[in-house]
Amino acid sequence: MSFFAPPPQIETSVFSRLPNRFRQARRTSWSDANRAGRPVDSFLEGPSFDCEGRLYVTDIPFGRIFRISTAGEWEQVAEYDGWPNGLKIHRDGRIFITDYKRGIMLLDPGSGRVIPFLETARSESFKGVNDLVFGPQGEMYFTDQGQTGLQDPSGRVYRLDAAGRLDCLIDTVPSPNGIVVAPDASFLLVAVTRANQIWRLPLHADGSVTKASIFAHLHGGPSGPDGLALDAEGGLLVAHAGFGTVWRLSARAEPLLRIASCAGWSTTNLAFGGADGRQLFVTESETGSILTATLEVPGLPMFSHAELT
Repeated sequence: MSFFAPPPQIETSVFSRLPNRFRQARRTSWSDANRAGRPVDSFLEGPSFDCEGRLYVTDIPFGRIFRISTAGEWEQVAEYDGWPNGLKIHRDGRIFITDYKRGIMLLDPGSGRVIPFLETARSESFKGVNDLVFGPQGEMYFTDQGQTGLQDPSGRVYRLDAAGRLDCLIDTVPSPNGIVVAPDASFLLVAVTRANQIWRLPLHADGSVTKASIFAHLHGGPSGPDGLALDAEGGLLVAHAGFGTVWRLSARAEPLLRIASCAGWSTTNLAFGGADGRQLFVTESETGSILTATLEVPGLPMFSHAELT
């Protein structure tokens, strides 16, 4: 049931597309498990801007990291044995990657070297980490999705504080994916892909989570909510994979805007950029494209000022 009329719709345009020189469709162990064995030439995720306005994106099945100039020109920064998904950049220049196969990794953008940062949780392997975000005290929040879903609601959300303490905040999520944190770190919002929901996790001063709740229901479809971002008015931007849409929800979960893909249906993740922070960039993994639209409200700047050990 929906209590709201359809929101206004705006269209995206293609900012840039993965050049053909980087495309060679083939089967991989990732596509066997996640694309029913179909050959793929890329699967873009993890958009994040550096201080020079260049956009970094990940390519999961081939372990590649790309950097895209403000003019839309691509260069490959790294290729390694991993499945990089989420990516966030610290103000100090360090680039953190949530790697489905290997845990939390660090990328040196100069050399292209990718090294482990956090591979296990108290010697236990992760299910398959997905996305991350930094809080106001430098803490890192990240999702551990793996192959969880309604058949196995055991996905996890972790917090790694600036001193290096790792805590599991919740371990009953059917497919935790994108994640954002409130500016005052009072709550997290987590995309729960296989349930087609956004969950709200209150964060208490003692580090615990209670009264986890459903912030929003999406209508459904072949996939579900993927990447998330917050804007300056507290609105939540939701990349709806499988539906070719980014939704803008109010701080009370009212649908305010539909941002429609001009390319494929697989809108996986998003980031704000541009000189005034009002340009939204969206990874569309079906066609290997970066889509863009200009919004009225700028994005909320991400926290990245504090050091992690």
